[in-house]
Amino acid sequence: MSSYHRKIPLKEDCPMEVTLNVLSGKWKPAIISSLFRGTKRPRDFSVELPEATRRVLSQQLRELEEDGIIAKKVFEVVPPKVEYFLTDLGRTLAPVISALSSWGEAYDKSRQAS
Repeated sequence: MSSYHRKIPLKEDCPMEVTLNVLSGKWKPAIISSLFRGTKRPRDFSVELPEATRRVLSQQLRELEEDGIIAKKVFEVVPPKVEYFLTDLGRTLAPVISALSSWGEAYDKSRQAS
């Protein structure tokens, strides 16, 4: 299995591009929003996001973990148990996620009004 590699290097000197790179992914904002409500197991994401495939969810969880936004705790039990939670860095995204949500609501209302 190969992982995605950017064709154009990320502009590390552009904070907005760095932020969008971390948050980009169809399910990443939903995953992060879900984790603001508490620790989740992989099955919880499947229930909350039924349209997301297991493979894509796993990939995006892994990417968020690599970026330091979330962490997982693996319990040494049978059957295996894994829980995901926001890191301190991930919790700093609260105002960003809130602003994106507010903007999306306002945008929807403006589109419906026209």
